[in-house]
Amino acid sequence: MKVSTYRLLLLLAGVLSAASFALGQVSATVEAPKSDVIDACRLICDIRHLSSDEMEGRSAERPSIFKARDFVEQRFRESGLEPMGRSFKQEFRITQPLTEETLLGVNFIGVIKGGGKADKYIVITAHYDHVGIRNGDIYNGADDNASGTAALFAIAKYFSGNKPDHSLIFVAFDAEERGLQGARHFVANLPVAKESILLNINMDMISRNDKGELYAAGTFHYPQFKPALEKVRKTAPVKLLLGHDIPGTGRDDWTNQSDHAAFHRAGIPFIYFGVEDHKDYHRPTDTFENIQPEFYVKAVETIIEAVKEVDGRR
Repeated sequence: MKVSTYRLLLLLAGVLSAASFALGQVSATVEAPKSDVIDACRLICDIRHLSSDEMEGRSAERPSIFKARDFVEQRFRESGLEPMGRSFKQEFRITQPLTEETLLGVNFIGVIKGGGKADKYIVITAHYDHVGIRNGDIYNGADDNASGTAALFAIAKYFSGNKPDHSLIFVAFDAEERGLQGARHFVANLPVAKESILLNINMDMISRNDKGELYAAGTFHYPQFKPALEKVRKTAPVKLLLGHDIPGTGRDDWTNQSDHAAFHRAGIPFIYFGVEDHKDYHRPTDTFENIQPEFYVKAVETIIEAVKEVDGRR
């Protein structure tokens, strides 16, 4: 493993980022749809900050990754999560093809202890990384996946004030865009026994859809969760659809297309919430200005209802 000048710059950027974050650069108030379930203003503020140019596309080789990591860690703490060890951080090495050098990867893990079934866990996940800067263009990754990351904070805050029956583990993954490396490391180094995990709920791209549709994929493989989702869809504030999980359908099968795949391969059930690809997918135009705030807030509310339903049924 080579020690490069660039790595030293990354470390320096981390120190500077921590100092600047302490000055409070995130506005606490932005216009947002009203919600009786979550702090919609905070949700919109979080996605805006995560997808700002300041974050330079949240890629591990950029010095600004420290800003994103500082932000995720602070929002975990503010959302009522507790670390499962001495720290929220789970560090690992990101391998890079074609080079000898590796990069530092950091997952963030927090927990809300449950009530009567605290020894059983639902793991709620989203990846905070994106693809950085390419040919001089910042790939902000607002929908992919600042949307899922900001939703993690909102959902954690909700359940920190509304105690679940099962314990909830929240994980913000690094290096999803590099082959699900953060998720694969987490599953290989679980903080609890695999047998105690009932389900992974993964969120990746949930902030925009012109048809008002949010998909829940996974019930083809794990039909035991279909009744809970069918119940939620009857009153969901968005159009909740089941599908995109049938083998042999190519890109229409989302089973292996985000971090939930690491859980599925280990035999842990998953439900994946996401929208169909849009014209800005993996383009510099996936910016905060192109999200749909009303849909986004309702999508997060829907996912909270799904967590509640699963928590009450199992």
